[in-house]
Amino acid sequence: MKTTLVCLFSFFTITSFCQSNAEATIKNILANQTAAWNKGNIDSFMNGYWENDSLMFIGKSGVTYGYRNTLENYKKNYPNAGAMGTLSFTLIQLKQISKNYYHVTGRWHLKRTIGDIGGHYTLLFQKINGRWVIISDHSS
Repeated sequence: MKTTLVCLFSFFTITSFCQSNAEATIKNILANQTAAWNKGNIDSFMNGYWENDSLMFIGKSGVTYGYRNTLENYKKNYPNAGAMGTLSFTLIQLKQISKNYYHVTGRWHLKRTIGDIGGHYTLLFQKINGRWVIISDHSS
């Protein structure tokens, strides 16, 4: 009986630690994206995304597939510091779907001299080759 309880306690402790570590990593990715954006560095902002042709970004213009296409759209739509403004994210929910997937919901806001904008986002993170990356982004 004691052995069973010790095993169960160990299992739940390890599972909880792994989940907390993944959540901390994902929060850190979002913080790094915010910092990169606020420095005007879209290339570094994109480090949180899966560098693959299957990356999916959904925005007001529809669906964009691919890392390179998503990067080009960001650069086209935010060509300078005035358009980029200062980014802030507000996390609403971070939910583990399975061992290798997290669903993230939040708000984004750009404070800009040309007029503030903002909306909501949902992100799907997947652990690929030991690294958490955004494989799908729906921002509106």
